[in-house]
Amino acid sequence: MDPWGDLHAEPARGLFTGNRGCLVGDDRQLIRHHAGSLWITCLTEYKDRRHQLDQPRRWTPLFFLDDAVALAAGHRPCGECRPAAYRAYRDGVAAGLGLPARAVTAGHLNRRLAAERLNRGRGLERAGDRRLWPAPLDGLPGGTVVVDPAAAGQALLVTVDGVRPFTFEGWGRPLPAMAPDDEVVVLTPPTSVLALANGFEPVLHPSATA
Repeated sequence: MDPWGDLHAEPARGLFTGNRGCLVGDDRQLIRHHAGSLWITCLTEYKDRRHQLDQPRRWTPLFFLDDAVALAAGHRPCGECRPAAYRAYRDGVAAGLGLPARAVTAGHLNRRLAAERLNRGRGLERAGDRRLWPAPLDGLPGGTVVVDPAAAGQALLVTVDGVRPFTFEGWGRPLPAMAPDDEVVVLTPPTSVLALANGFEPVLHPSATA
């Protein structure tokens, strides 16, 4: 998966898997972008479970470079295989909304993210269907992914060293082009930015600090 949430055939290996429902038909060919509002990020190994990549009528495994890509694509941590990450994400969202953690359920998170991801519904959406929003760069927490409209929509990771361009192999070297007070276009949904700003620490690919 790229940070826009689009699927690609790539040999590079990511840190996480995840799903957004069954994306293939009975002939094992891709027929949809997502099914339902449950978009989660999971461990690649959990309780020795095995799952086919293109099994009809079952969830379709997706793969992400790291948490930053998964969050930008509209996913959140899985509550079953990543319970600590899920709780930290939920608690961060609750803190950002000024609510007790118990008031923010998985269903609440799913509905918020579903409303923030796409401009239109179920189908084979592409990057142009993503909901984007503006924000000053210096107001965004590390782990947020933004878009550089001057570079054909290049996805960039916000880090303490500056912004780093996305590739499927990892994050590139920091780019010095943006000033801290520049307004950028944000790809990561607002709910996930709330989590990042209020204590959720994403697992990033080692290239993010190289």
